[in-house]
This record gives sequence, C-alpha cells and structure tokens, in this order.
Amino acid sequence: MRQLLLGIDIGTYESKGVLTTPNGEVVAQASLPHELVLPKVGWVEHDAEQTWWGDFCKLSLQLIEKADVKNREIKAVGISAIGPDVLPIDENLKPLRMGILYGVDTRAYKEIDELNEKFGVANIYERAANCLSAQSVGPKILWIKKNEPDVHKKARWFVHASTFIVARLTGKVVIDHLSAGCSVPLYNPEKKCWSDEFSSDYISIEQLPEIIWSGEVAGYVTDEASKLTGLTPGTPVAVGTIDAAAEALSVGVTKPGEMMMMYGSTIFMIQVTDNESARDKRLWASPYLFKDTWCLLAGMSTSGSLTRWFRDNFSKELLGLEELGKVSAYSILVEEAEKIPPGSDGLVVLPYFSGERTPIMDPMAKGVFFGLNLMHTRGHLFRAVLEGMAYGVRQHVELFSKIGAKPKVIKSVGGGTKNQVWLQATSDISGVPQEVAPFTFGASYGDAFLAGIAIGLVPGPESIREWQGTSKIVSANSALKNVYEPLFEIYSSLYDTTKSFMHELHQLGN
Repeated sequence: MRQLLLGIDIGTYESKGVLTTPNGEVVAQASLPHELVLPKVGWVEHDAEQTWWGDFCKLSLQLIEKADVKNREIKAVGISAIGPDVLPIDENLKPLRMGILYGVDTRAYKEIDELNEKFGVANIYERAANCLSAQSVGPKILWIKKNEPDVHKKARWFVHASTFIVARLTGKVVIDHLSAGCSVPLYNPEKKCWSDEFSSDYISIEQLPEIIWSGEVAGYVTDEASKLTGLTPGTPVAVGTIDAAAEALSVGVTKPGEMMMMYGSTIFMIQVTDNESARDKRLWASPYLFKDTWCLLAGMSTSGSLTRWFRDNFSKELLGLEELGKVSAYSILVEEAEKIPPGSDGLVVLPYFSGERTPIMDPMAKGVFFGLNLMHTRGHLFRAVLEGMAYGVRQHVELFSKIGAKPKVIKSVGGGTKNQVWLQATSDISGVPQEVAPFTFGASYGDAFLAGIAIGLVPGPESIREWQGTSKIVSANSALKNVYEPLFEIYSSLYDTTKSFMHELHQLGN
C-alpha cells in the first residue's frame, strides 16, 4: 500500500491541492477558482464557510478520486492559506461574519491611528518587532468591536484561514509561530507567546489559538470531517502556516540568506536570517517555520491582482476570444509588452491600486500612471505595470541590504514567473538574479512536505532540496542600468510628491 501526503492551499483567487509521495513525487494535483468579496472600497473578504472550508473539502475529494487512491493511503495532511486574516468564530467553530483578508483590506486605518496614538509607534515596534499596518490583525479586531459589536461579543475565537480549516478538520484551534508573529501586535516575539500589552481592550488571550510549530501535528481528522473530505478518521493534520511561507519552503528556502519572492495576487518576500536584530519599521519580522529560525517579510498589495485588473478592463475583446478557446488574453498582453522597449518610453506606474503594504505602509496610497502621452499604447501600459512592480521589488532589495540582510539568493515562485517580461524586468531593475524552481506546484507542495515532517515520513527541512531539481537562472542585464536608473529615481520620488493628494482622495471616499 502506498504512503501519500496531502497538501492543500487556499489562495486569494484560487485554491490548489496536491498528493505526493514521501520523496516529493506528485501523484495528483487539482485547483479551484473562487472570487473575492468586495463590499466597499478598501474592504476585501472571503466567505470562510464556502471558500476556505468548502474548497478544502472539494479538493480533498477530487484528489482522492483523481489519483484513484484509498483514503487510508493518505498518511498526513498539510494546510496553508492566505494570511494574516481575521475571522471571528463561535464555540462550534462557525463563522460569525465574512473573513477579513490580509493587507489588501485597508478598512482599519482609523484603528491603526488610534492604537498608535494610545501606545506609541516606537513602543509597539520595540515589543512586537513590527509596526501597525493594513496587514495587522489587532486593528481589524478593534474595527469589528467598534462597528459590529454583536459579532465581537459572540466570538469565542479570532482565527486565520489556516487555523479555521485545521479546526474544522480536527476540532483543535491552533496556529503556527510564523502566523502568530504576523498577528501584530498580539504576539511577543522575544517570549514566543501571545501578549495582551496592546490588545486587552478588544481581545483576550483566551480568544486566540494555541501556538505550536508548523511541522508538528495539530490533531486528527474527526468522524464529521471525514464524511465531508473523504479522509480517514484519525489521519494526522499538521499545524500548517501562511501560504507564502509554505511556498517559500516548497522551493527550498530554509537557510539564512535565502529569500523567496512569490509572484501571486500580491508580491510577497520572505528572507530567512539568523540575525533577529535585523529589523526595520518598513518591514515585518517573525519566527520562521521551525524552531530557532527567524525571518523578515515584505509584501506589496497588488501584483497578480493588478495584472488581472488590467486584463479585465483593457482587453475585453481578448477575453471574448479566450472564452471561445482561440487565444490567451495574458499571452497576447505579454506579446504586446515584449515589443515595447525597456523603460516603456518614459511611462512610470506606482502599483498602489489597493493601498500599499511594505515599504511605505500606507493604506491610503493610490495607483498612478505617470508620463502618459499620445504615443503610448496598451502594450506600453502593460509593460509599465510590470516594471512598476519591479521598481517596488528593487526598493525592498535595497532595504534588506541596508539593514544587514542582503539576500544571497532569490528563489522566485508563483504564477507570475510564467510571464517572462515581468520576470526579466524584475532582475534587470533590481540587479539581482533569480532562481525559478522546476516544480511550481506552489504552497500546496510545501504543505505536503510539512505533513511529512509532522509524522516523520520526511526527515527534516533540508530534505526539500531532494524534492526539487535544478532551477532556471534569470540573470540581470547590466546594460539596461542606464535605462532604468533615472526611471527608478522618478518612481522613488513620485509617492512622496503625490502622497498628500492621495490622502485627500481617500478622505473623500475614493
């Protein structure tokens, strides 16, 4: 009888699952698209019952059927999901409202200001290793208390997506240290535990999950969950983590100096370091996936979601042809961008179409197309969007280097790596070569690996290198430095120049 590992990841627009052997061979994979819920400007939500738990159940059943396996052959389950999120649930593990997503949801900007004024920016940063931002969990829980008091009163726990799924599978409400560390300002990184120093007015520690490490067993599939997922009752379930961390692990980011850059709905970066003092207010920091590891994290609010917005709004005729099976809209846009010279003939884009997380930490930031003229075409605009995100990556690389955490290697993952214009522009503008792993199954592949670690079928973190083969190298074209350097200077100044107008627009409800 085979021994198999199940990994499932719940993403922003899509959920993915994979079945592997203990040596990383993929037996089956599946995916399900889903939609965001956008009730108001700045609000970004998921239906936790239908999207998070529903997708997990559907993928589990699909993979078992697709691979034609006996459910008892699945020896462990690993889970990751978008995060950090805020979902209040009752004592029966039922959602009390929609799940509020990570930093793309910017509703709690007033609560950020309120907590900063009450406790002090420097004090929060010193104790939590992070400043408050749209990514932070605490301000969003405070928002619920102020705006939805009945929901707040009924909440037994406040959880992330991965915690919710594990709870529905096992009945255990747990979270990994990395996800807890991202739950700013509720976690004390020095003591590796929850702290109510900045949160006692809006949440108690008893309403937060138990914290354990990602590669440990959280619990076992219950009889009820078995009926919905097809998994055997008693199957071990790993604690899991945030999707970006699982994706980093999937391509071998385990050692200090290794950075993962995820081209997903957002760009997310994780750099493993052995220096816990390498911190900056413009970045996030937390424990990594395993004991005695630390990492720096950064995230841009829009990347794949921005290219999707561009496709949906500026290439409707291509979408029509795509529905008929004649073309791929993205492929045509990439072809158009390839014909445009590097630098997009002077067009610069600030990709702040849903505010921005690191490094500016400004939920009121706005997207900008700067330098438009009558010669510019759709291809110019699309290439400029890709280059704008690459300028943002360069800002981060420079910041990591400045604080003593210069990446030795960047391992790039995610759907965006299939866009060669975007990939090459990122290396050309940042000056850093990228490694693209041969297997791009994503976070679900890392989830299966964590499941194997949890039950001892996989020896340890370094074994992931045996799961992956030789990476593709994308080198920087140094000849383009003179093209991109002045445009990067404009990009870097453009936000400061327009910031006050962005904030005025936001206050006007735009």
